[in-house]
Amino acid sequence: MSHSIPMTQEGYQRLQEELKKLIRVDRPKVVQDIAEARGHGDLSENAEYDAAKDRQGFIEGRIKELNDKIARAQVINPAELDTDKVVFGATVTIFDVDSGTEVTYQIVGEDEADLKQGKISVTSPVGKALIGHKLDDEVRIKVPSGLRIYEIIDIKYE
Repeated sequence: MSHSIPMTQEGYQRLQEELKKLIRVDRPKVVQDIAEARGHGDLSENAEYDAAKDRQGFIEGRIKELNDKIARAQVINPAELDTDKVVFGATVTIFDVDSGTEVTYQIVGEDEADLKQGKISVTSPVGKALIGHKLDDEVRIKVPSGLRIYEIIDIKYE
């Protein structure tokens, strides 16, 4: 049941960079650390060895996870989208009716979400609620603090 994972070009490149580093830098280093720790004698009381083995397990697991995500990646270039609706990759400016504030979000894949950079996941409550709406639509979103009403004031695909 491997479904594709939508992501931006930037997010895709970030995953590839991380994978390269894990394979070329982290994996050989942990193998070396294990060999070194082995040389320190008794493995049953060797904390360095245990830590290195744990790190190796984490690195191998992450390599597998990244390979899987990269294989299933569906890279979407927002600039090529021809739509007037909010879709994956869109940068949306919303007006919070209650607080009178505006906020701009780009809707991205789960791995790319970073609230500080204004990137929200397509699977987040706000991301999900905005998908499919058009300019000037009023969107009601249930958030932990209650019901928020937003008006979409701008949609960009860049």
